[in-house]
Amino acid sequence: MTDAPAPGLTWIAKLALALIVILLAAGAIWHGLSFEVWQRMWGDLLDRPGGPMTFRFFLQPIMAIIAAVIDGLKDARTGRSPYFWTVLTNPDKRAKRLNEGLVSTARIILLGLIMDTIYQITVLKTFYPAEAANITIILAFIPYLLIRGPVARIARHWVHASP
Repeated sequence: MTDAPAPGLTWIAKLALALIVILLAAGAIWHGLSFEVWQRMWGDLLDRPGGPMTFRFFLQPIMAIIAAVIDGLKDARTGRSPYFWTVLTNPDKRAKRLNEGLVSTARIILLGLIMDTIYQITVLKTFYPAEAANITIILAFIPYLLIRGPVARIARHWVHASP
C-alpha cells in the first residue's frame, strides 16, 4: 500500500508550531546563539530532573510514546512505510509525515510549553523562550519520532503473521 494522504494541520497543531517558531526566534533575538547559551540550556536541562516538576520528565515522553504506539499500529495495519525512515530518506513525503507527527503530538507540545514556562518562572525566576521550545521538543516530539517506526515494524510482523 502507498502512504495515505495526511490530513492538514489542525488549529492546535498550527498553534503548537507557531509557538515553537516564535519562542525559538525570540530566544535567538533576546539571548543570541552563542556557545554560552547552549551550555546554559544543556546545564539547565540536566539540572531539572532532580528539581521541582520532575513529573514532566516522565509525563511528556510517556504521552509521546502512547501517541507513537497508536500511530505505529495504524501504520502497520495500513502498510505505510516506517515513519522516521520516511522522514529521513523521502523528501517528497517528509513534510506530510512530519505534519502527521505534529498533529499527533500538538497537545503534548502545548502542555510541555506551559509546564516549562511555569518551571522557568517559578524556579529560574526568568524565562528563556528558546530553551522552553528546545526542551519541549526533546521531551514531547523526539520520543514520538524514535518510537513510531519500530512499533510499526514490530506490529507489522504480527499483522502479517496472523491468518
